[in-house]
Amino acid sequence: MIEVILRRLISTIPVLIGVSLITFGLIHIIPGDPAIVIAGPDASVDQVESIRQLLGLDRPLHIQMSVWYMNLLQGDLGNSFMLGRSVLQAIQERLPTTLLLTAYSIVITMPLGIAAGLLAAYRQNTWVDTAVMSVALLGVSVPSFWLSIMGILVFSVMLGWLPSSGYVPPSEGILACLQSLTLPAFSLAVFQIGLLARMTRATTLEVLRQDFIRTARAKGLAEWKTVAKHALSNVMIPIITVVGLLVNVAIAGAVVIEQIFVLPGVGQLVVQGILRRDYPVIQGSILAVALILVLINLIVDLLYAYLDPRLRND
Repeated sequence: MIEVILRRLISTIPVLIGVSLITFGLIHIIPGDPAIVIAGPDASVDQVESIRQLLGLDRPLHIQMSVWYMNLLQGDLGNSFMLGRSVLQAIQERLPTTLLLTAYSIVITMPLGIAAGLLAAYRQNTWVDTAVMSVALLGVSVPSFWLSIMGILVFSVMLGWLPSSGYVPPSEGILACLQSLTLPAFSLAVFQIGLLARMTRATTLEVLRQDFIRTARAKGLAEWKTVAKHALSNVMIPIITVVGLLVNVAIAGAVVIEQIFVLPGVGQLVVQGILRRDYPVIQGSILAVALILVLINLIVDLLYAYLDPRLRND
């Protein structure tokens, strides 16, 4: 198992290098000059050029990239043009919010999505199956930003149950923190619940058609034992992969959700960096998110190998 972990970790290095190269190229293609943004619209040409020299933006691109990689090898993601502090510090401040939002949405998604998929599969071709899959399809189809706005309108403006925006850190109270994240987490989880329910249903139907399920039923084993003991254990193996995908989707979707609910997360940091042409923030934030996604995929692969011994030596 240790060899598998080391091999997977080594294989992540080219992925991170590729992400950093693509990010570096894209931020220099998009229009806009950080020096002009910092100097302001009334600055003279000399002032703008002075800022460009100060930030090192007057150097050739390959020199800028070399300097960034040299700093990266030393654990330095550079300093933000706008925030006045290191990018690493800014990410450390905002990353817990994004991870907490993602974890909350997954905690909501797992029981609801799996239960809905199992129910639909067990009641296949009945009105229950049709109703559950219709709701799941609706959840997959509804845009998260529209759902967020409707949630604010209903639960914040009309009912007053939940705050419409803002974030309360756990240090100021767990209950207040959960209240501030409940509406964003549900808005993020609706798509995931629909996707997980559909995948669980398809996987469960495939397992229920296997010979060992027919054998268990032929032996007179109770139906709930057949499903819970034999079917569910085999269903959970492919679901682990789906959950890993959902975590990736949740982190990506957090960019939109954090903007709508004004949550100080990494997604909001990336958007602010793009709007301000803050190159170090964009590069550092995207690289940090890519690293998290790679580690999540590694954990999913290890769990998959643990649950299915056939894959441990692959």
